[in-house]
Amino acid sequence: MKIPPLVDSNSVLSPDESRRYSRHTVIPQIAQEGQIRLKNAKVVCVGAGGLGSPILMYLAAAGVGELGIVEFDTVDESNLARQVIHGQSDIGRSKIESAKAKIVEINPLIKVNIHEVRLDTSNAMEIFSDYDLIIDGSDNFATRYLINDACVLLNKPYIWGSVLRFDGQASVVWAKYGPCYRCLYPEPLIEALNCAQAGVLGVLCASIGSIQATEAIKLITGIGQSLIGSLMVYDALSMSYELVKISKDPECVICADKPSQLGLLADYEAFCSTVRPDAITVIELKSKLDKGEDFYLVDVREPNEFEIVRIPGGVLVPLAGFIDGSALAALPRDKEIILYCRSGVRSATALAIVKEAGFNQSSHVEGGVLAWAKQVDPTCTVY
Repeated sequence: MKIPPLVDSNSVLSPDESRRYSRHTVIPQIAQEGQIRLKNAKVVCVGAGGLGSPILMYLAAAGVGELGIVEFDTVDESNLARQVIHGQSDIGRSKIESAKAKIVEINPLIKVNIHEVRLDTSNAMEIFSDYDLIIDGSDNFATRYLINDACVLLNKPYIWGSVLRFDGQASVVWAKYGPCYRCLYPEPLIEALNCAQAGVLGVLCASIGSIQATEAIKLITGIGQSLIGSLMVYDALSMSYELVKISKDPECVICADKPSQLGLLADYEAFCSTVRPDAITVIELKSKLDKGEDFYLVDVREPNEFEIVRIPGGVLVPLAGFIDGSALAALPRDKEIILYCRSGVRSATALAIVKEAGFNQSSHVEGGVLAWAKQVDPTCTVY
């Protein structure tokens, strides 16, 4: 979709800026006017991880005049294979400080704002109100729905992307011109996993993040056709791109002409959660194991994860078997069933299915093997 430029061009480039951005300004579609629009733009990226890394670095290099970062996490060694804005020396450092240092090194001519908070209902509207454009670099549904709703309410455009294993998606949302994220996904997907739980090919983040950055430049300068109303689907294994048209949902709760939701939800984690209250801690599980209690312990992760680390006595039954129902027939009806995964998300999903199938004496392990390694057996390998 072709739309007017998001940012005005009532400024000039300094001599330093003219030299730095000369490869942009010689492009007829961008020229001096487009580069000035980039200079005047205020863009905030939620997340400085896999997607946030290429987004932030390329928008900084492109000369976006004011970049905001929303991030609360610290750099972990497992981040480095895909979160290329951070390096070995940044392990243990706050991601937002690490990202800011890299951005300033890339381009000292721009302004960097840091918002070292977990984005939630209490701060999203206030943070976003200061920016022209919001980019979603997060990896979970709760944040994505929160960003969508805040941007619809503020009438601001945002660009979202997602990556998982070898697959990626990206789109542009601006409710005044087209459908919002809820038009595509009215309800969270039950098998919603993030990169930590399912894995992701590191370079996939660069592919999708670069598309998001490209869409940002197009929106700011008003060039090309925006992804508003389209979903870009990328398969890295087949190296294929597909554009899927998205229609505005006339019954959408947030962007319809007469929406039923007039503000942000109180709790987006609860809205997206598949967690049931039937959870036990790893300490409780350890006690059961030590006492020799008779129960059926099920690991719902993938075989490759099971090989890395496992809780003693666990039987591998991947989550896919619960989703398609094939795993239910093998579960004992005369024993307590306890499910676990890496962090508790997949086991909670499996628990909901197991409960629905009538296995009332069942629960899942809160925190999964990560909690087991932290609280019970620190010699376990974490990933």
